[in-house]
Amino acid sequence: MIWESEIEECLGWLATEKDHAPNSQFLNRVALEAFAAWIEREGEVPALAAIETARIDAFLRAQRIERELAPASLKIIVVALRHFFRRLRANGKIAHDPTARLELPKIDRFLPETLSEEDVDRLLKADFPETALGRRDRAILEVFYASGLRLSELAGTRIEAYVKEEGDAGGLLRVVGKGNKERIVPLGRKAVEALDDWLGAGRPALAKARSGGEIFLGRDGNRLTPARIQQIVKEIARRSGIEKNVYPHLLRHSFATHLLSHGADLRVIQELLGHASLATTQIYTHVDASRLRDIHRRFHPRARAMPVASAGTAIP
Repeated sequence: MIWESEIEECLGWLATEKDHAPNSQFLNRVALEAFAAWIEREGEVPALAAIETARIDAFLRAQRIERELAPASLKIIVVALRHFFRRLRANGKIAHDPTARLELPKIDRFLPETLSEEDVDRLLKADFPETALGRRDRAILEVFYASGLRLSELAGTRIEAYVKEEGDAGGLLRVVGKGNKERIVPLGRKAVEALDDWLGAGRPALAKARSGGEIFLGRDGNRLTPARIQQIVKEIARRSGIEKNVYPHLLRHSFATHLLSHGADLRVIQELLGHASLATTQIYTHVDASRLRDIHRRFHPRARAMPVASAGTAIP
């Protein structure tokens, strides 16, 4: 592959200096290797210093048309190329950055789905058997909704990251999120009760000598995979009779939306979710406004559409 050493140098720099998560590293590698492969297929391979913006535009058009990539996927490629050429420019290997004037694809903004507080209540009141697996599953649901953790964060959280506070104050979880950034997330009384029940009476029944320190284990004693946790959440939702497609990130969205609707400050929600930018968190203001608008239209007497009278009929 052409430019192999330059690509590897860039990926190494992003991993060590910019703390890119493994998933981001993988996406950057795929994008850069796809660009190099496309350049090779096009025929004569120019020097990196000779790559122009028009050549990159042609590559992006080919990706959009041939692979039918969505704007979000194209944005990932553009960001990877920006990293690559900026790094080459900083190292003096090219005189100018061909991505400097490259525009990011516009992405349609979709409001996240959420569960109502009533649906969450039904989910958390599901019939959990008094077994090790039942205790585990109840704790998973309670912690998800109490903390707003990402799926990968919950799967990787270890026992030593949990601190129980005195009295009824609840507890704390130390979470390592995207970019290896650490944050502290509080847990309420219900989540602490479920977690203590699992750690005290459930986990010891499943733990083996080879088990790691992760909080949540499978029946074989190994850490639960994100895929298995997702299955567990879906199974409990079906058992609860909830018709929506319920998945861990839906609980994260619901956590943030319900906090906002009860008056929580947006910057506090940003900190709890581990968002690097407040702009990411602000989408929940749109969700809450949408919910309030719907309530207003349904219940305000002058917001509902008036009935249409037929000819010669008076509306009482």
